[in-house]
Amino acid sequence: MQKVAILGAGSWGTALAMVLAGNNHDCLLWSHRNDQSNEINEHHTNKKYLPNTMLPSNLKATSDFEEAIKYASIIIIAVPTKAIREVCQNMTAHLTEKKLFVHVSKGIEPDSLKRISEMISDEVPAEKVDAVVVLSGPSHAEEVVLKHPTTITVASENMIAAEKVQDLFMNNYFRVYTNDDVIGVEIGAALKNVIALAAGIVDGLGYGDNAKAALITRGLAEISRLGISLGAKPYTFSGLTGMGDLIVTCTSVHSRNWRAGNMLGKGLTLEKVLDEMGMVVEGVRTTKAAYQLAKKQQVDMPITEALYSVLFENIKPKEAVDILMHRTKKHELEDYKTF
Repeated sequence: MQKVAILGAGSWGTALAMVLAGNNHDCLLWSHRNDQSNEINEHHTNKKYLPNTMLPSNLKATSDFEEAIKYASIIIIAVPTKAIREVCQNMTAHLTEKKLFVHVSKGIEPDSLKRISEMISDEVPAEKVDAVVVLSGPSHAEEVVLKHPTTITVASENMIAAEKVQDLFMNNYFRVYTNDDVIGVEIGAALKNVIALAAGIVDGLGYGDNAKAALITRGLAEISRLGISLGAKPYTFSGLTGMGDLIVTCTSVHSRNWRAGNMLGKGLTLEKVLDEMGMVVEGVRTTKAAYQLAKKQQVDMPITEALYSVLFENIKPKEAVDILMHRTKKHELEDYKTF
């Protein structure tokens, strides 16, 4: 049995806490809201994020940040990308020994263009870090809590740490693979949200399956080009954290990014969409970062550029699609020459 603290009591953090509690680990879930932690402890529910779900009685919650940090030797960071630095800065004063860090968030920081593992390394002193592990893959919280078969990946430069996290989560419905390609796993995880936003727009415009299949395929080419330019391994993008996560996020109503894109395609403004969602839509922020990163790396990413124009330059979704369809003709496999 391991002692684990999960920072972030949203849908994904709570679902992972349920997996760990079901595996008989000693799990403490941190929320920044007293009412939420009280609800989890007293009623075994988290109705805002996982309605109609009963949480296991051995899952405990707290709103005391110091208690959560000191509680466990394994810390799972499950907060939105924009909160990563603040959470890491706040925990530093409470770290009295080395911890194993696992992050489950999916994004890239605009302007700095850093991946989440890089942000953690920036903010947490190296002498307090046993290792950093990334957990990612095609995994909707709504299905994990129902114990539907789910398969994900844990990635780290430290394979002993990756295997420890693999053992932590593995059970008869939650299968975990290991991978040493941290760059590829993090890039795939972040950029699939960009393509999922675009897929939602395609559906919102009513363009059908042909268009969405093309978008997913060409979207994967963009993700792969950018990842490889940063040092990722090509095969990672055909795996769970590449194609797998891309498919589930682009095709499921559980996907926040798909739902947000769908509303944009139907004519709602970005401000209205984000207001109606009521939860973080990581793909919006990541689109800005991906656009900046593509320019820096001199990588051609037309779908990302088109989505950026919709989100931040007031281009109408249909107009952006028309621009994509009228690009200069080219050979399909030209994009794969660097693989």
